[in-house]
Amino acid sequence: MKTKIPSLCHILPAMLLCQPAVAQDAAPAEPPFTSVQTADFAIAGSLSNSWADFDNDGDLDLAVSLKGGDIRLYRNDKGRFVNVGPELGLPTSGPEMRGVAWGDYDGDGWIDLLGGATMPGDLSLVFHNEGGRKFTNVAPELGLTIPNRSARQTSWVDYDNDGDLDVYAANRIGPNSLFRNDGGRFVQVSQGAGISDPRPTVGACWFDYDRDGFLDVFLANQSGAADALWRNNGDGSFTDVAPQLGMDNPGRSKEEGGVGCAVGDYDNDGFLDLFVPNYGINTLYHYNGDGSFTNVAKELGVAIDNHAVGAAWGDYDNDGFIDLYVTSYHGPRDQQQPRDSLFHNEGGRGFRQVLTEKSRLNVGDHGVQWVDYDRDGALDLSVMRGYTSQGGHFLFHNDLDRAAAKRSLSVTLLDAKGRFTRMGAEVRLYDKAGKILATRQLSTGDGYNSENAAPLHFGLKSMEAVKVEVSWMARDGRKVQTLRNVNPARYLGKSLVIRER
Repeated sequence: MKTKIPSLCHILPAMLLCQPAVAQDAAPAEPPFTSVQTADFAIAGSLSNSWADFDNDGDLDLAVSLKGGDIRLYRNDKGRFVNVGPELGLPTSGPEMRGVAWGDYDGDGWIDLLGGATMPGDLSLVFHNEGGRKFTNVAPELGLTIPNRSARQTSWVDYDNDGDLDVYAANRIGPNSLFRNDGGRFVQVSQGAGISDPRPTVGACWFDYDRDGFLDVFLANQSGAADALWRNNGDGSFTDVAPQLGMDNPGRSKEEGGVGCAVGDYDNDGFLDLFVPNYGINTLYHYNGDGSFTNVAKELGVAIDNHAVGAAWGDYDNDGFIDLYVTSYHGPRDQQQPRDSLFHNEGGRGFRQVLTEKSRLNVGDHGVQWVDYDRDGALDLSVMRGYTSQGGHFLFHNDLDRAAAKRSLSVTLLDAKGRFTRMGAEVRLYDKAGKILATRQLSTGDGYNSENAAPLHFGLKSMEAVKVEVSWMARDGRKVQTLRNVNPARYLGKSLVIRER
């Protein structure tokens, strides 16, 4: 029997009164973005994108997977991007990698790159980062070739809280697989049971929904299959709680299904919510604070049927509320055209679509990520187009006015040894009166088949001092680390770095 889901009236602020939150009759305001290196990035067949500082020089670099097997790595040279993939050992052709994920699997302080093979006859690749000077495929030695798989999302996560990164490999055509990191080699666990879900999975998002200190995983499943939410029981086992929570989305046709997922606290209540872009009507699960969720997509204006693919949260105007970019497309095969959405967050009360089909940002049909690549305090937009000869990997600079751009705070989370290995950790900001301002989670995968290793970005309504609270995942429950009286102005152009204690 399914748990009765409370109505929206009982879980959101009374001011909503169960009415549509945002009027849709006003003309949308075109966001101020400018294309970057248009000619360099106009390459058809661009699929997934993910950002990380691979050379440890202090700025973020861009990895892009393309049809035809090319994995491009653009080094960020003071805001100018140069493809250094070929000279560093990344492939320029070969098996297609539908997904790129950054993670320091061996804890040497240099972040490594994993690509999952799209075709079942091909093998996944894991590129060991040799001091920022070379990448070497070590997948066979690690036990991560992952055969008989059509890869979509691959996630570096520490599911057992033992301090190193494990791997979860979603599979579009067969069972998913979980690999435990045992001293730098990977052993498959739960094979044939539980979290080795046989349904066709495209998106996987890990987050601690029940706040017990262990990361759980939501699976967006395709071809009419029901979605899943596998609760991490903390003993190596998992339980699918999606049916009892009303998050399985059953009864879909074979043409419908979940494609991606994106975790974010859209209403700044301190709890992580979940957006699921679908072939079909999108869903937005609001966390009620008691272990349950309610789908509020229709009431908040994002329940559109737009053949959606990827989604990513980011506060592009620094008003303190995260906005939502969704890539989607329409049209017949080989003639698909983008139909993207940029949903502006109207103070947690609803969303307004600010794009039209003629908008300069309406270019994506696959991956999307928000990233402040030039560290000016405003989130820039990285979006992929894989279909048609007009495809490309587009980068848009956010031209937010300087005063508004400065109204932000960047936070980098590292483990006790200074390594980027704490995917899924959470950060909350509070004002001087103790009121929560915002919540962010270190990426475990979103935007379509990618995993960013980027700092967390907070847009701020003011530059007053804040309290920064980090929730680390741990075997004996969450560990909370607090920094008081943090002055955002001290971190303009750089990031507040917090090491786990």
